[in-house]
Amino acid sequence: MLRILHINNRFNLGGPTHNVAFLARYMPPGFETLLIGGPPEGNEESSSHILADLGVDAMILPEMRRAISPFKDLSAYRRIKQVIKEFKPDVVHTHAAKAGAVGRMAASDLGIKGIVHTFHGHVFHSYFGPVQTGVFKNMERYLAGKSSRIIAISERQKTELVQDHRICAASKVDVIPLGIDLNKFREDQAEKRSLFRRVYGVADDEVAIGIVGRLVPIKNHALFLKGMKYVKERTGKKVRAFIVGDGDERPAIQEQASELGFSMAHARTFNGHAFGKGVNGKPVVERADITFTSWVKDIDVVHAGVDAVALTSFNEGTPVSLIEAQAAGRAVVSTRVGGIENVVKEGATALLCANNDADAFGKHLLRVVEDQQLRLKLGQGGWDHVHDRYHYTRLVKDTARLYEALIA
Repeated sequence: MLRILHINNRFNLGGPTHNVAFLARYMPPGFETLLIGGPPEGNEESSSHILADLGVDAMILPEMRRAISPFKDLSAYRRIKQVIKEFKPDVVHTHAAKAGAVGRMAASDLGIKGIVHTFHGHVFHSYFGPVQTGVFKNMERYLAGKSSRIIAISERQKTELVQDHRICAASKVDVIPLGIDLNKFREDQAEKRSLFRRVYGVADDEVAIGIVGRLVPIKNHALFLKGMKYVKERTGKKVRAFIVGDGDERPAIQEQASELGFSMAHARTFNGHAFGKGVNGKPVVERADITFTSWVKDIDVVHAGVDAVALTSFNEGTPVSLIEAQAAGRAVVSTRVGGIENVVKEGATALLCANNDADAFGKHLLRVVEDQQLRLKLGQGGWDHVHDRYHYTRLVKDTARLYEALIA
């Protein structure tokens, strides 16, 4: 029996939680798994429902926080060492930066031979200034030396880690893309679309554009608003935008939307559900150019209801929202950053533009709004592109194979 300890940064909505939850739930016989990690922070939505739906138990470490804090980080390090001593894992697998730092140090200090780290993204550009970025790079180079294997979640990310930022040698890096349960994005789409548009009051002749993710600076929602402004000034179509998610940047994004002349609405959710008990199918907001939905757990209903999905980030690893959008058969308009080129198929499932290029992004968004045939063409190629590459069964097989080779 191989014992695997997964250490997750924190259990908030996002790719890492999906990743570790499926690895904890579906590893083949012969593996025993323990999952630990920190709680969500601030305006982040908890991902506890993802674990609960899969029947996965996780140990929450209150000491594990995203921000650098010497006292809390030392407490997290000591707590993780205690867990390792008790569980006696063959492999310690850390996910994302903070868990990767304290987890790998603890595992190395206790002599664990199998130490694996997954870069779900990185902070080597667009997050901090040059001095702080340099510190983080040197730290990751040091930690890579203590790692048995490094996992990149896209070929582009491997190139960045190895060639652009020189974190470690290519021979130490395996590419294992994320895995997600994509089937729900294909099921009952007509009913889900009708529900979304009824609840949010979207008429049949309106084009709905969604953007899904945390409201934080790296996601660059200002570019999305500029793109919507470009469309509004040039189209005769009726267009609605839905900003799905929440975070500390929400007041700033709302102020930007107001300055650009958009009307806004703010939806209520019920324990994260916009479409569940208590809504009764009635619109939850007044009609507006921009609707802020906050966090919505029924994200498959959102993707069924919108006509296209946008992403405007300065930096990305593997954006789950674009995988889900393609699984649902929705056209994608995005910036060309990080691992996005590996997630979508440019020209076939998505239109891409350079980082923070407002003019190009606006033109792409306008094309998707104006041309229904283009929207349908981009959407139709999505399922074929993602269903094998990003299904959780492939993730589990690839990861189990890596563990077995490492221990052997």
